[in-house]
Amino acid sequence: MSEEHLMDSEGYYSLKSAAQKIFEVVTQRLDVQTAYVTMRSKHAMTVLSSLNKKEEIVPEGYTIDYNESHCRLIINDQDHVLSTNNLMEDKLTSDIKASAELQVRGYLGVTLRDLKGNVFGTLCVMDKEEKNFDEQDIEFLQTIASVLSHMIDLDQTHYNMGLMNVPIIPITESVSVVPIQGIVDEERADKLMRDVLLYGKEQDIDHFVLDLSGLVVRDQFFSEMLPKLIQALQVMGIDTILTGITPEVAHKEIETNVLSTHKPKTVSNLKTALSTIGFKLVESH
Repeated sequence: MSEEHLMDSEGYYSLKSAAQKIFEVVTQRLDVQTAYVTMRSKHAMTVLSSLNKKEEIVPEGYTIDYNESHCRLIINDQDHVLSTNNLMEDKLTSDIKASAELQVRGYLGVTLRDLKGNVFGTLCVMDKEEKNFDEQDIEFLQTIASVLSHMIDLDQTHYNMGLMNVPIIPITESVSVVPIQGIVDEERADKLMRDVLLYGKEQDIDHFVLDLSGLVVRDQFFSEMLPKLIQALQVMGIDTILTGITPEVAHKEIETNVLSTHKPKTVSNLKTALSTIGFKLVESH
């Protein structure tokens, strides 16, 4: 499993408040050690919440490559179910990297669907011992999945409503600040690009200060969207200054070296950024 955070599971308020009690019921009813829910992104599965009774097998908030996950088999299955009494010996799962890493045997997983019926994740249980799950067990887990699906869908809607806005803070007629906060998925990245470029043109902006202090680093945004945004602004004749660079952002730049091509100005804080443009903040008395 990768130790890269993809989504802050604390944002799923309804899920976090109810999941542990639901997981306790599930693990007791199915006699398993671990229960967890995942959400699918373009290339990965992310554990949103989990319960590990004896030892931590599946930690919360971490990701695994979609092609290396058992969830891929659940989602691709005609019945959207994966049931096996031994992951390490089953023909479908024995060659999957996660099977060797987890060292579990009994496994049952079903899909999670949004209100439109689209699959967006999975609910899974597993155990170190072999387990034989019958049709009643599958129907029980699918019933629980429908309840969790509703909670996750509501939380995701709330999350998106809070983050879809792109705040642009004008400093002067030609200088504005764009705070980039939280996780920037593909949809939000597209909106961020459109809004910033349109604002820059309509307001005749000369300088944009991109504040990254609240950004949760994600490969797709950092490696693709941020350099594209900087390059597009440069093409429009708008200077870009990056501020609020966190240790996580700095570490990712060392790994990817994606920003060095465009050589944006980087400073530690907004005051320094404005100073490099020619502004001086004066305290009022």
